Amino acid sequence: MEKKKYKCLIVDDEPVAIRILKSHLSHFSAFELVAGCTNPIEALSFLQKGDIDLVFLDIEMPVLTGLELIKTLSVPPCIIFTTAHRNFAVEAFEIEALDYLLKPITLERFAKSVNRFIELKKQPEPEGGKDDAGVIIIKSDKKNHRLKITDIVYIESLADYVVVHLDSEKFVTKERISHLEEKLPSSQFLRVHRGYIVNLEQITSFYGYTLELGKTKIPVGRNYKEQLDVILK
Repeated sequence: MEKKKYKCLIVDDEPVAIRILKSHLSHFSAFELVAGCTNPIEALSFLQKGDIDLVFLDIEMPVLTGLELIKTLSVPPCIIFTTAHRNFAVEAFEIEALDYLLKPITLERFAKSVNRFIELKKQPEPEGGKDDAGVIIIKSDKKNHRLKITDIVYIESLADYVVVHLDSEKFVTKERISHLEEKLPSSQFLRVHRGYIVNLEQITSFYGYTLELGKTKIPVGRNYKEQLDVILK
C-alpha cells in the first residue's frame, strides 16, 4: 500500500524563493506540494480547507505578514518559517513554529528541518488520539475526554471547530475533521459530506441526498453518495 504523503504549502511573495524551496522539497518523497503561493490571501483559501500538514511560510509579505496569516487560523498546521529576517524568531516560536529558517536556505538546513517534522509525525499523539481499543480521546474545554467510539452518533465540522455529537451531549474541539476520520474505524464510520462523518449503525433512514439519524438530518455530498449507496444497499 502506498504511504500517505504529507500535504504542504509554500507561501512567499518572492517567486525565486518559492522555486528554491520547491527544488529542495523535490528531494523528499514523503511530501506532496499542494501549491506555491505568492499571495497570503490565496494561501488562506488553501489553509481554511484544513488538510494542509505543513507550511513553509515567509514572514514579511504585503497585505498580511506570515505571522498575521497564521493568527487568523484557529487550528493552524505545522509551520516552518522561511525568512531573511532574524528579528521575528521569538514571536515565531511563541506560536509554536517547528523551525525558523534564515535565507538563503541550504538543502542541508532544509533537510534537517523537514526530517524534524517527519520524526514529530512518527511520535504517538499525546492527546486527541486513540487511548485503547474502543476509545478515542477528544480535547474539549481544556480537558481530555475519553469517549467510547460506539457512543459517537456523528461528527460535524463548523467553520474553525468540530463538534462530536453523542446521544445526550456534545464536545467541541479544534481538531480537524480529517484527523478524526483517520482515527475512527472505517468499518463503522463514514465521511458522507465534507462537513460530516456518521456512525453507520446510527442511520435510521435515507433518501436522496439525506440521511436521518433519529431526528437529525445529515446532508450527503455528491462526491460521497456513490460509496454510501454501495454500503447501505
